[in-house]
Amino acid sequence: MVAGLDEKLEPIYQDVLRRNPGETEFHQAVREVLETLGPVLVKYPEFAEQKMIQRICEPERQIIFRVPWQDDRGQIQINRAFRVEFNSALGPYKGGMRFHPSVYLGIIKFLGFEQIFKNALTGLPIGGGKGGSDFDPKGKSDCEIMRFCQSLMTELYRHIGDHTDVPAGDIGVGEREVGYLFGQYKRITNRYESGVLTGKGLSWGGSRARREATGFGTIYFLEEMLKIRGDSLVGKTCVVSGSGNVAIYAIEKAKALGARVIACSDSNGVVVDRDGIDLGLLKQIKEVERRRLTAYVQEKTSATYLENGCIWSIPCQVALPCATQNELTAKDAKTLIEQGCIAVAEGANMPTTPEGIRVFQDAGIAFGPGKAANAGGVATSALEMQQNASRDSWTFDYTEQRLKTIMVAIHRRCHETSEEFGAPGNYVVGANIAGFLKVGHAMSAMGLI
Repeated sequence: MVAGLDEKLEPIYQDVLRRNPGETEFHQAVREVLETLGPVLVKYPEFAEQKMIQRICEPERQIIFRVPWQDDRGQIQINRAFRVEFNSALGPYKGGMRFHPSVYLGIIKFLGFEQIFKNALTGLPIGGGKGGSDFDPKGKSDCEIMRFCQSLMTELYRHIGDHTDVPAGDIGVGEREVGYLFGQYKRITNRYESGVLTGKGLSWGGSRARREATGFGTIYFLEEMLKIRGDSLVGKTCVVSGSGNVAIYAIEKAKALGARVIACSDSNGVVVDRDGIDLGLLKQIKEVERRRLTAYVQEKTSATYLENGCIWSIPCQVALPCATQNELTAKDAKTLIEQGCIAVAEGANMPTTPEGIRVFQDAGIAFGPGKAANAGGVATSALEMQQNASRDSWTFDYTEQRLKTIMVAIHRRCHETSEEFGAPGNYVVGANIAGFLKVGHAMSAMGLI
């Protein structure tokens, strides 16, 4: 990764800082992209004349609203919710809803900005958007979550639609929450528009393999990175941060391809199982019982739980950050490399700090950035939209094969673009430029939008 900005891009970045004060995650996401675009302006000077970068850095629409709801004690609670409809040059806005106490406008804008390029890389007709709320679903009853989702959709419904903006799940938003949101949308509009939300249940318009898609897709991208280096996942020791959908299904696919996954984590600590993570037990604890990872060691005597431990201190050959943004620092990256790590694929959005990415790239580690490596989730959401539009239902195997084809194509696109722009093997450069060019050319063709 280039350490500084091109002189033509520095004023653009300074303007982003001035116009979006206090939004540190958004600043980080924008800078990471701008650091790679200097060669693009040389090859396509018309983009500078059209102020294409400035236009892409400014959301088309930002929606902020309150969400009043009543808890089980009868007390009224107020949360804040957001929907940032960032760019629709390639199709309707597409991106998840995140429910987490850390959510504020800067988080949603960073996620929406990343989504523009991620969605472009899939090759599917979807634009970039993101949403969420500072509501915390942890410790809430099903009834409280239902009331919150219904209140949120009472405002959000007027801004979404299968040809306008199609939300999905993210951290804190799974099939249960999507169900409550869709039920309220249907209730208000008196229309059964399956394509207005993705991540739905299989019995009412959902896609087989959607739950698995982000984790599976991350491993497919990793597999391609290793393959091009003459290597494979067979026999590799892996650690995976997180224990939600992305982490669980990254573990599943990594094991299926011959890897040995020995650790995963949650917000309180790390489970290390030298016999290999027991996938069935992990799914039972996290998906069925919705318990913390401490329950794993109560059932598995070969495992240890490191309270407040750092998963990146555990020796491995492959690291898969699948939890949240900026969880893997430069110090962590150095530790991983010293202990034999050869590849990193991001299952989460921007989980590695800029300094951490530089450490990996300087060491020649195969590094797959989130906007490429975890694009399988949104790609399969777009496949769900296709099924809904055609009133069709696809098999798991067919959907997974489509997912793999898309991830292989994303890897090829990123790899070829990195070579074309003088940074062979740099998937950050390849992903940013390939995504930017697809969106930029579409915007240019449509005039001043």
